[in-house]
Amino acid sequence: MKVIFQYLFSLRKKKLVSSGSLSSIAWKKFKKNKVAMAALFFILISILIAALGYTITPDSSPLANQQFLELSTLKPGNRVDMLYVKKNERPAESGLFRTMFYGRKSPYQKIPFSDLYFEGGFIKIEEYADSTIPDLQTYIFSLPDVVYALDPEAGVKIKNEKAFFKTIDGKTQEETLESLRKKTREDHIKQKTFVLGTDRFGRDMLSRLMIGTRVSLSVGFISVLISLLIGLSLGAIAGYFRGFIDDVIVWFINVVWSLPTLLLVIAITFALGKGFWQVFIAVGITMWVEVARVVRGQIISIREKEYIEACRALGYSNFRIIFRHILPNVMSPVIVISAANFAAAILIEAGLSFLGIGVQPPMPSWGSMIKEHYAYLVLDSAYLAILPGIAIVLMVLAFMLIGNALREALDVKS
Repeated sequence: MKVIFQYLFSLRKKKLVSSGSLSSIAWKKFKKNKVAMAALFFILISILIAALGYTITPDSSPLANQQFLELSTLKPGNRVDMLYVKKNERPAESGLFRTMFYGRKSPYQKIPFSDLYFEGGFIKIEEYADSTIPDLQTYIFSLPDVVYALDPEAGVKIKNEKAFFKTIDGKTQEETLESLRKKTREDHIKQKTFVLGTDRFGRDMLSRLMIGTRVSLSVGFISVLISLLIGLSLGAIAGYFRGFIDDVIVWFINVVWSLPTLLLVIAITFALGKGFWQVFIAVGITMWVEVARVVRGQIISIREKEYIEACRALGYSNFRIIFRHILPNVMSPVIVISAANFAAAILIEAGLSFLGIGVQPPMPSWGSMIKEHYAYLVLDSAYLAILPGIAIVLMVLAFMLIGNALREALDVKS
């Protein structure tokens, strides 16, 4: 009975203390670590880039996969003149959120050129001069075809410095050639800057690195979530009930623990198939063991405490005791482990993509970007493999620094 009154008194006392006091103390200790704060800022910026996605990338096409083979392996900072030719198709509807997550198909055909000139009602452009393709081509477009989306079955008639044409929505129009030339110069001839250059397929490197951030963070977040669900459940059941259940779960933990992580992930990936979501499941299923071991050990030390005995005396169910009164007291080491697992998940995903059994092309992944360009390490375009490698190192380092800082901030003895 005395134990029960002590537990009730402790609950009353907790109401007098701010529930966020321990969290605020940990946050103050965390803020004093300048390196950890810099790592947190880097991760927050990465999350913002991943969330905004295609709305902020230079290449907003789906999967940032717009290719210009004539612009292969351009050096960072290169600028290229492009002619934007209106496609003869109805523009696809794309709202803000759809564009953010899936990108949008450009209504223009973008053609790099080295020289351009007008001739009557036509515009002629010469293919980009630095192309590795030996036979440079000359493209000829009618001015209405550049400026408007035309009906493909209706032709363009040019007479007396005027053009007569029919747009894709069925409207017949006429416009002077001088007006069409002015619109072409102002709206359809643009200079595109490739801040980080292009890859071997002429795709914008900056855009693919930014979208690759989304892949790495998504794999880390969902994999850690899966590992927490499995690890917390099995660890809590084993540590609280002990006996035969504990023996079975510990045996299973030891079996999984003895298997090499990467080999287990590869085996699961082969079983589930290659793809984006399969990587989440494969990585998450292999990362729960450490969580379960820590939770089990913590619960074994807590289950005999006085307040747990009070809970049993008050008739609380085992489910409520575990999830309301025990697990909240063991979350500090779990949070630290989750930060480390997040970094490990990013590394595993990059490794799988490098091996070709992770995220599949053309979806941008830092690991697959290294795989596509590692041969350039001995050439003058080594940055194609170095840039995604640096991104992986910075992201993993940021999570490891935060994990170490959380360990110190949540340590009640310090």
